[in-house]
Amino acid sequence: MRERERDNGRLQDIIQAIDNIMSFTDGLSLEELSTDKLRYYAVVKNVEIIGEAANMLTSEFREMHSDIPWKDIVGMRNVLVHGYAAILPEILWETALIDVPMLKERIEGLLAQQ
Repeated sequence: MRERERDNGRLQDIIQAIDNIMSFTDGLSLEELSTDKLRYYAVVKNVEIIGEAANMLTSEFREMHSDIPWKDIVGMRNVLVHGYAAILPEILWETALIDVPMLKERIEGLLAQQ
């Protein structure tokens, strides 16, 4: 039961970070995000938070929901944290505009089931 509560909290953290990203990128173009360093790094940080929260989910939870690319999510976090000099704005933009909203839909579905 305790681990289930922890997983639920981590899912809530993911939703909060997703909401932040969607707010930070709303109405912006790739060029605007790339030149607005404050928003750019705010998006980077929130993608890192998503990856860290995903990494902290129990292995049982991740296995039960293996249709979500947990390894890729955690991998993106690792690239942002350890390979920050190699971040391509286009990849971050695609993540923010395509991957993040799809992940939000999946996580909200999981939370609704609990």
